Formats: sequence, C-alpha cells, structure tokens
Amino acid sequence: MTIKTIGVIGAGTMGNGIAQVFAQSGFTVKVFDASPGAVDKALKTIEKSLAKFVEKGKLSADDAAATRTRLTAAGALEDFADVDYVVEAVIESLEVKRTIFSALDRITRPDVILTSNTSSISITTIGASTKRPDKVLGMHFMNPVPLMTLVELIRGQATSTESMQTASTLCQTLGKTPLEAADYPGFIANRILMPMINEAIYCVMEGVGTKESIDGVMKLGMNHPMGPLTLADFIGLDVCLAIMEVLHDGLGDPKYRPCPLLRRMVAAGHLGRKAGQGFYTY
Repeated sequence: MTIKTIGVIGAGTMGNGIAQVFAQSGFTVKVFDASPGAVDKALKTIEKSLAKFVEKGKLSADDAAATRTRLTAAGALEDFADVDYVVEAVIESLEVKRTIFSALDRITRPDVILTSNTSSISITTIGASTKRPDKVLGMHFMNPVPLMTLVELIRGQATSTESMQTASTLCQTLGKTPLEAADYPGFIANRILMPMINEAIYCVMEGVGTKESIDGVMKLGMNHPMGPLTLADFIGLDVCLAIMEVLHDGLGDPKYRPCPLLRRMVAAGHLGRKAGQGFYTY
C-alpha cells in the first residue's frame, strides 16, 4: 500500500506537531478536532514553527510554503474516508479513544493502519474496539514533535508484524528513530520517566529540597536537559497524573501511587506551563 494521505485526530500540542512533521515530509495531511477553532489554532501554531525553522536556516522558505499547502482541516471524521494512515492524538481517555477507533474502523478502508499517540493506554484494548486489531498500534511521538527524534512504537496483542514494519518505515521517512515497546502500562518511556517525576514531587511535598534544588541536582548531577519539575510543568501535571494512575491501576504496585501533592495541584488547576502556573509561574 502506498501511503500518501495522513489523517490526524486531535489538534493540540501533540497533534499539531505530528501533522507538521508529516506535511514537512511530503504527505498530504488532514487534521480533525471536535473542539471548534482548534484546527485553526493548530495551523497558526504550525505556521509559527515553520517560520522559526526558516529563520534558523533549518528549512527553506519554499519548503515551508509547500508544507503549508499539504495541510487541510477536516470538518468531520467522515472526511477520513480516503486517508491511507491515521494517527490519533486526543486526550488520555480510554473511552474517548475506543469511540474514535470504532468510528474510524467504520469510516476508513479496511487496509488502513490506525495508530494512537497514547503515552500509556493499552493498545490491545483500543484495538479490540475495531474489526482490524492487527492494524492497530501505538505510535508515541515525543514532545516537541518537530524536534524530538524518538517514536515509541507499541505492539498490541494482535498487531501484525507487517503493520509494525509499515509504521517503522514511516518513522524513518519522517527522520525519526522508531523503537519498539510491548503493550504494558506506560510502555518504556513513561514507565521510567513518570515515577521519577512523581518521586521529585514527593521530594517537594516532604521538604527534601526546594524545587530549584531538585531540578538543579538532576540537571547538574545527572546531565538532564531540564529538571523533573520543569519537565512536569512542560508535559502538564494533569497528563502526569493520568499516566501515574494508569501505571498504578495497571500494575497494582504501590510504588506507582500518585503523589498527593500532584493530585492537589491538578485539583487546583495548577497544571503547569499551559495554565500559567505549576511548580513554576509562567
């Protein structure tokens, strides 16, 4: 199957980045979001990102212009009837994802691979909502998508080797490095990353150190590009909490218990950079 047209569902931070990298690599991209105005906002974000690439000499003005022409807004999921490959990038909710994949199974051609950018939810469970679980897999991009090279590919219980190979080849076309993970809660990236962030939040709560000291130790002592609390703010504390809950529920080990301070901050709406307030003020 020749893949030319990509459908991206979800026009948030991850969705617009995913749409951008596919469009930059020569694919026609349709972007859909159920929230009014979300796609228009995403296209403006992509425009700014492309302008920065041109300004830094990483992309020519002609290539940026060509990228823009490959991006279109879809008015409904039904507009995905002619796409060749789908990436879903909506909120971390199993029920929302199952509803979307069930609809995509009905709308898209039977040969189309359906992927999810989920950072922790079971691909096997998502795939079970379709009649093509062999063509359902996880394609977990890293944020910010245009800059980060890793794509974590997750094989569900029924995902075929052919589907995984197609996704891997596609990643390489995008200039990304695909690494495969099994379908366990959190996969590889977040099973390791989120407990570290959660432990850093416990350190704040218990007064082990200030937020600046905790971030500084990890930056200067472990050579991390940013501290875990700064990273949590960047990811979104609500997202961190959702992933910790998936780990705790799915693995049943108390070491994955979300820190009470994390729960309290999310309840207060202190979600990090996107809310203007998290561990730091923005």
